[in-house]
Amino acid sequence: MKRLVLFVVALVFAFCTTAMAADQPAAAGTAAPAKKEMKAKKAKKAKKAEKKAAAKDQIKKEEKVPAEAPK
Repeated sequence: MKRLVLFVVALVFAFCTTAMAADQPAAAGTAAPAKKEMKAKKAKKAKKAEKKAAAKDQIKKEEKVPAEAPK
C-alpha cells in the first residue's frame, strides 16, 4: 500500500512538471506579437506627438510675424 501511494505521488509530480514545462514555451510564443504591437503603438504615439509639436511651432512662428500696417 505504501508503494502504491509513493507511485501515485511520483506520477502526479511527473505529470505536473511536464505540464508546467509545456505551458511556458506556448506563453512565450504569444508574447512576441504583443511586444511588436506595443512598439507599433509607441511609434504611432511618438509620430502623433511630433506632428502636434510641429503644429505648435508653426503657430508660434505665425504669431511672431507682425501684421502689416495698413497704408
